[in-house]
Order: sequence, then C-alpha cells, then structure tokens
Amino acid sequence: MVLQNYVILQPGVPARLHFTDHDIQVVTVTDPTTGKPTPKNRLVFHVDELNGQKVISQYSTLSQKHAADFAPYLPGKKYTDYDFIIAVSGQGFQTQYSVQPIPRSK
Repeated sequence: MVLQNYVILQPGVPARLHFTDHDIQVVTVTDPTTGKPTPKNRLVFHVDELNGQKVISQYSTLSQKHAADFAPYLPGKKYTDYDFIIAVSGQGFQTQYSVQPIPRSK
C-alpha cells in the first residue's frame, strides 16, 4: 500500500502495532439488515509503528468486543507503554480478534 494511512489486518497474519493516542468517533454506517444509515461509535488509535517500521497511520474498530480488548489500557493512555500483536480471523459476524500486549522496553 502506497500511503498506508489505515492499518488493515490480513486474516491469519499477526501485526505488531504501537499506539500514541486514541479517539472515540461517531461515524454513520449502513445497517446491513435495514439498509438505513446508523450512527456508531468507533475506537480509533493513532499508530506510529507497524511491525517495527515507523508509520503515520490509524487503526480503528467498530467491534465492541474488540474495543473491550483495549479498555484496561485506555485510562491514562497506558497503551503507549505496550506494543500490541493483533491477529484477525473469520469474516462478517464471525470475525475474531486475538490481542497480545507486549510491554515496551524503556
């Protein structure tokens, strides 16, 4: 990817990310059942390293379950002290995320 403004996980391929900041954004998505626009909260992380390489990118999720993986690290931006190895499998409503926090050396 030329610009790599957004981190897109490939199924079965773990990615190691480091986050510097985060936001909760409201976005409008099309509900797959009704076809109508629906507002949803999205957790967005600012990424400065992807697989050991410096980047200026974002990683976001609309999944409540996946966002909960990061909940303990959000207060005080504790996530800045960790790298996260994230892997995705499945698709649609069957999508599963594996998240492994790795403390960064200081």
